[in-house]
Amino acid sequence: MISPGFFAGRIFQLGIMLFLVSFLIYMLMGLMPGDPIDMMLAANPEAGPEDAARLRAIYGLDRPLGERYLNWLGAAVQGDFGHSRLFARPVLDLIWPRMGTTFILMSVSLVLTLAIALPVGVYAALKPYGFADRFVNLFCFAGISIPVFWLALILMSVFSVWLGWLPAGGTGGEDAGFLRRLPYYVLPVLTLTIAGIGGYIRYIRSAMIESLSSAHIQTARAKGCSENRVIWVHALRSAMIPVTTIIALDFGTFFSGALITETMFSWPGMGKLIYDSIMGNDFNLALVALLFSTFFVLAANFTADILYMFLDPRVKMEVDKVKKEARI
Repeated sequence: MISPGFFAGRIFQLGIMLFLVSFLIYMLMGLMPGDPIDMMLAANPEAGPEDAARLRAIYGLDRPLGERYLNWLGAAVQGDFGHSRLFARPVLDLIWPRMGTTFILMSVSLVLTLAIALPVGVYAALKPYGFADRFVNLFCFAGISIPVFWLALILMSVFSVWLGWLPAGGTGGEDAGFLRRLPYYVLPVLTLTIAGIGGYIRYIRSAMIESLSSAHIQTARAKGCSENRVIWVHALRSAMIPVTTIIALDFGTFFSGALITETMFSWPGMGKLIYDSIMGNDFNLALVALLFSTFFVLAANFTADILYMFLDPRVKMEVDKVKKEARI
């Protein structure tokens, strides 16, 4: 059982990390040339320097950068993350729907990627350096090397322009039902799956080769365990420990979105929202969106640490040993 002190320590680290990330992002954005007031004045040729000074005073941009950050942090701690200048709406009202859209897109692609990568990676590890393994490695190398934007363009050209089977972008509208929106998912999910499957196959293959050569696998075979049980229970469980780290990192990036894929397919997700906010100098929206992405990456790493204890009993034994030494 995981102690409350472990949770408390990790939550404290999470808070410190979020504070540091928010400070760095706020400072970097504040040091960027230009500000939102410049863009507002550019749209109104009749505005003068007096108008610029008045607007900067209203938005607090005439104050020192550190003071502005402390004011923002105090409001954020109370749950007020401000408004988006670009969309004229509260920041949280923009982030939650985009986060849900991105999560659906990324989770479906990850499930498909793992459903293909697990059996292929295990099969390649069972016959290393053979013909099948070399073919799989060639496929993985090709998948990793293909740029995502080029892959998206090829898929759109074939399935949307040439064959006319699938829409080239969008989601079918906010009020569209599931069946109507389903065709809009195919090309973005296919792009993310093809782009990610090569890396996962290589991770699983490498972890399985190392796991199959370990001592506990030889012990399991000596005890008379069937080969299927040795591969799919003992070896795969050990191999999933490093793979869990990769999955946790990818799971955390679900909420930051796939910027290139979402931009290419006009997908209203977190990646495109962050891109639009930065290009539009909407610093508050960009800051909060990046903070949410950082939070979910850290939360995914915390979840991976817990999963390690279930996948490998040695991790739990090491934690118990550290706790015992601390008491002594």
